[in-house]
Amino acid sequence: MSQLAAREPDVTSFEATVEDATDEYVVLDETYFYAESGGQPADRGTLGGIAVEGVEKREDGEIVHRLADDPGDDSDFASDFGVGETVRAEIDDDFRTYCMRAHTASHVLYGAGRRVLEDLGYGGFDIGERKVRVDFTTSTDIDDAVLAELERLTNRAVWDSLPVSWEEVPEEEARERDEIAFNTKTEEGVMSESDTVRVVTVEDWDWAACGGTHVRNTREIGPVTVLDRSNPGEGLTRVEFAVGPTAVRQRAEDVRAAREAARALDVGVADLPDAARRVGEEVERLESDLADARGEVLAARIADLEDDPVERDGGEWLVGTVSGFGPNEVADPAKELAGETADAEEGTSSSGTPEAYDAVVLSGRDGTTFVVAATAGDPEAGAVVEEVTDAFGGGGGGSPTFAQGGGLDASPEEVVAFLRE
Repeated sequence: MSQLAAREPDVTSFEATVEDATDEYVVLDETYFYAESGGQPADRGTLGGIAVEGVEKREDGEIVHRLADDPGDDSDFASDFGVGETVRAEIDDDFRTYCMRAHTASHVLYGAGRRVLEDLGYGGFDIGERKVRVDFTTSTDIDDAVLAELERLTNRAVWDSLPVSWEEVPEEEARERDEIAFNTKTEEGVMSESDTVRVVTVEDWDWAACGGTHVRNTREIGPVTVLDRSNPGEGLTRVEFAVGPTAVRQRAEDVRAAREAARALDVGVADLPDAARRVGEEVERLESDLADARGEVLAARIADLEDDPVERDGGEWLVGTVSGFGPNEVADPAKELAGETADAEEGTSSSGTPEAYDAVVLSGRDGTTFVVAATAGDPEAGAVVEEVTDAFGGGGGGSPTFAQGGGLDASPEEVVAFLRE
């Protein structure tokens, strides 16, 4: 049974004869319900007043209509749909129209790709509730500028009101025509029983082997808004777009956001890219300055701790709190002071410290209390952290020369007091 929906997509109400009926599905002698295929979802609607939840085309070509679990009374489907009876079918016109517009838009987008992408190939598509995606194979890097050009060309083709048509073409002839896009993942429903290929043509714009439903003119698509791009693998670039209310809403949100940003930066919308680059450069400079300043403050705080080292386990330890800094920030200074990066010939650390400490143990808060320990290997840093976590809970670990722990049930001051005992 061929897909009458693809041949006559404007038909959304019809009567047909029941050929088979079970508790799970109904088969009609002919149907204008589109069966899910090639990335396009099945039509929605009702059959004899009962909701159709799925339409599938079997390997033998038979199209089955799967109905809602509850037909609305206590009877079963077989008695509701007697073989040989005539049943009324109503297709959800809004959803059919959305799928027609979305599917044709995917062809128009591919046609735009023909004009800007090198080594173009078709990797499939899918129609979702709120967005549509088309997968390209191409050697072109689809960056923001290319993405914008794809959207512009697509909407220009919509505006130009290009006729859309479909015809059955002998398979051999279709495959000899270089302009016709084929994809093995979406060719289900393309081949007919008579070894012909259904070719959908957007006049002077795109040609594709396709078994889906389509509008008859690109102007019926309406605005198209490109949403995003990604790389799903297999050498593909995925472009996602929206049609209908989602496209209109997204376009309005983009315009609103751009205007708000332009007002905040006191520039015109067209000048936003340059303004954003300048702000980004300034933020990067300020972040660098802030990092330098924090480094100087940390160095000063650690220098203050050097005025009061503690004798422990036969060695000299530097122990103290470093509030306002995280464990990653204090790691390198602690390692330097512990002699991990000491110059063996000159006997000085890379920070210029004339004498390395046997252990440097610093505690602070980064959400929870943490401890960082650095040594030259004796004592082992991991053993120092383990001693602290045994006393105050939490967890941690590391190497013999550097370890850290977190989640301690104590204040940094309590941890330091414990270590200085």
